[in-house]
Amino acid sequence: MKNNQSTADALAAATDTAAMEIGIGILDRLPQMFTDVFPQKRALVVADDNTWRAAGSAVYGHLAAAGIRCDEPFIFTDAALHADWRYVKMLDARLAATDAIPVAVGAGTINDLCKLSAYHNGRQYMCAATAASVDGYSSFGASITYKGMKQTFTCPAPRAIVADVGVMAAAPAPMTAAGYADLAAKIPAGAEWLIADFIGVEPIHDVAWHIVQDGLKQALADPEGVAALRPEAIEPLVEGLMLSGFAMQAARSSRPASCTDHLFSHLWNMRNHTYNGVTPSHGFQVSVGTLFMCAMFDRMYLTDFTRLDVDRCTAAWKSAGEVRRGAEELFRGEPFAEAAVNEVMAKYSDRDEVRRQLKCVKDNWPDLKARLQAQCYTFDEMYRMLRTVGAPVRPEDIGIPRLQMKADIHRVRQIRRRYGLPDLGLRAGMLDTWIDGIFGRGGVWEIGRQTA
Repeated sequence: MKNNQSTADALAAATDTAAMEIGIGILDRLPQMFTDVFPQKRALVVADDNTWRAAGSAVYGHLAAAGIRCDEPFIFTDAALHADWRYVKMLDARLAATDAIPVAVGAGTINDLCKLSAYHNGRQYMCAATAASVDGYSSFGASITYKGMKQTFTCPAPRAIVADVGVMAAAPAPMTAAGYADLAAKIPAGAEWLIADFIGVEPIHDVAWHIVQDGLKQALADPEGVAALRPEAIEPLVEGLMLSGFAMQAARSSRPASCTDHLFSHLWNMRNHTYNGVTPSHGFQVSVGTLFMCAMFDRMYLTDFTRLDVDRCTAAWKSAGEVRRGAEELFRGEPFAEAAVNEVMAKYSDRDEVRRQLKCVKDNWPDLKARLQAQCYTFDEMYRMLRTVGAPVRPEDIGIPRLQMKADIHRVRQIRRRYGLPDLGLRAGMLDTWIDGIFGRGGVWEIGRQTA
């Protein structure tokens, strides 16, 4: 691990992970870390065909050469492998037959499958990261599709992590671009958390906030280097992704790392969305969601909340029964309809609470606006960065028509109880105005005008 005080502090704040090392050409150090953290234990390398070639074979060789007893590696061979419950059950069956410690060699899918299966089998695990593609390596919880709905299952993060930047820099460029987009999402997600904290809905966890945000913009500062797959540019990206996971451990929530930007990805995954026969990566879906949120913040700043008619907004607010009926209609036919309606009702606020929230924003608008502008990049700034690394910058880049993207916003707002900017926009009667500003004439994603 880099001799970096912020990283050391983040690791100290982590509740699950005891050891991590980031560097170039460090796979041969994995056996010593394994022995330090899991003395006298057997190892079971878990990989897929690609990650076995990238690093799994080397990891297995290093473990065996160090005299660590190893089970026969478990290698997923399904070309369509993804974080789905059926693959968790496959790994559950293998782990139930051994007391070995799983060593997950891979990126988001392998790590999440291993994380949940290790928990099911009452043991910890280790991770050898193979791509700078996600922030989930070091986070507690596994994002798994179960009964048609993408869900986060509570389970501990890896006890130890080795991130060989040399291996990660050799991963396909789109994977690194996806990781960059996943990290960039912490910019608007942080701004949404500022809103939730400001109005007293969800207070900021101070330790987790600083773990993610203090070095975030520096980690994103070299998109050209990331695009060129230069290890010296990828290393701070990897560190930023790992720090995000530690923040989630500290907060026991994904709030430090995601908000509405990620909900688009969750919705599309629950619908089994594919583009050209392939499911777009989590990071690529988040890239589009992140840009949308930057655009929405740009539109929000055009609203003068000091002139907001709080009485009018409160009078227009729907009752709980009306909201339930609306959600049932909105999600009718979706495989996750019941779960979505439950989330909608868990987030419902009555008129008195809506009045309080809106008055807080109205009375303090200049201060809140300044904080949000200091936190969140503009659409143009984020567009340049994401386009430079090769991440999608338009809905159609991942097979989502703009009309569908526009229609999905109201669903996205309601599939999780987390409070975000669209919730404030709805309470203020401005949400549709902001949306129309993004997709209407002259908007950054004007419907009917496709630009590069």
